Amino acid sequence: MYAWLFRRLPGPLPVRVLLALAVLAAVPVGLFGWGFPAVAPHLTWLTGDPSLG
Repeated sequence: MYAWLFRRLPGPLPVRVLLALAVLAAVPVGLFGWGFPAVAPHLTWLTGDPSLG
């Protein structure tokens, strides 16, 4: 997967390394910023209500 991404990035090697690092850093930022907060209301065990079991 990483090789596929790395081969498709444009530019010389230093530019591709920086772009790959930026892409790999953007994934967790996107998940923690938008992905997990969007899913959290649907996860009943995260509400803290003991009656939910």
